[in-house]
Amino acid sequence: MTRVNIEANKLLASFTTLGVGGPARFFAVVQNENEIEEVVSWASRRRLPLFVLGGGSNLLVSDDGFDGLVLQVGLKGIHVRDVDHGEGVYEVAAGEDWDHFVQRAVDDDRAGIECLAGIPGTVGGTPVQNVGAYGQEVATTINRVRAFDLRELSFAEFTAAECGFAYRHSRFNTRDKDRYVITRVDYQLIPGGAPTLKYAELQRSFPLDSNPTLGEVAEAVRRIRQCKGMLLVEGDEDCRSAGSFFKNPVVSENQAANVASVARSEPPRFPAGPGLHRMIKLPAAWLIEKAGFAKGYSLGRAGISHKHTLALVNRGGATSAEILALACCIRTAVTEKFGIDLQMEPVMLGFQKDSAES
Repeated sequence: MTRVNIEANKLLASFTTLGVGGPARFFAVVQNENEIEEVVSWASRRRLPLFVLGGGSNLLVSDDGFDGLVLQVGLKGIHVRDVDHGEGVYEVAAGEDWDHFVQRAVDDDRAGIECLAGIPGTVGGTPVQNVGAYGQEVATTINRVRAFDLRELSFAEFTAAECGFAYRHSRFNTRDKDRYVITRVDYQLIPGGAPTLKYAELQRSFPLDSNPTLGEVAEAVRRIRQCKGMLLVEGDEDCRSAGSFFKNPVVSENQAANVASVARSEPPRFPAGPGLHRMIKLPAAWLIEKAGFAKGYSLGRAGISHKHTLALVNRGGATSAEILALACCIRTAVTEKFGIDLQMEPVMLGFQKDSAES
């Protein structure tokens, strides 16, 4: 008999930033590592599928809900451990709010994650997706990840190299998907380091030759995100989203040339990242707009944000089926026009495989 409170038929919509989704058959919040072992054992004895829920910011839940146990990681705590060369490692529990931790690092004058301010969700989700924005990725600061192995029923720790980080990619969402419950992430940050100002959009927030502080850069990022509807603000009709719904596609030079020819204009292009030489990253938002979908477009109660084409929003009372229908319309249009299949970014919970990929 577990000491953790396990609830039945818990609606999941309120645990997601999109605000859609049906009930979990069972639901439990865990506050420490021992409780994780207890709940996993409870679910295993009943042969229940298990889903680990963080901040719900990158999640689309089926209207039918999830016929298993949803485990919400509620572990809290931030501990700073100094290492060589004056750098500090922040050992952060997986249930900590991500933006709260970013602000803590900025207040401590530790550089490395200031451009990731304003991203909703919890710390435990950041290594899974290799969260990144405005010229930074968590992969460059993660020192170690601690997790519970659902296969071996024991705890394991991974170095950054062992996490297999790439663009929006890690071992935790590919070859080891659904195998680990992340309980702690260690970040190695730079005391007194200069902020990262790689993105032109962020650079334009400051006068030429200025030297903004980490705090000023973090606030500028939050303002930019709010202008795009990518910041959770009460009363903002465009903030009920899962963030960027589509990944920026990585294509060959030939594909990029074809896109330019079809669109009769040159698309913005960015480096594809380490290990992807001769490949180019194109903005999914640009492709979507060129395929005929403008900001503010609606399909029933689902729509595209008035502020950012990549954000699909719940206009009020939308179902996950309506969100998916809009996403499928967009994907089909982009594929037919440019021959590029946009990949959806949110985690899909409770869907049949075919319906989630159609």
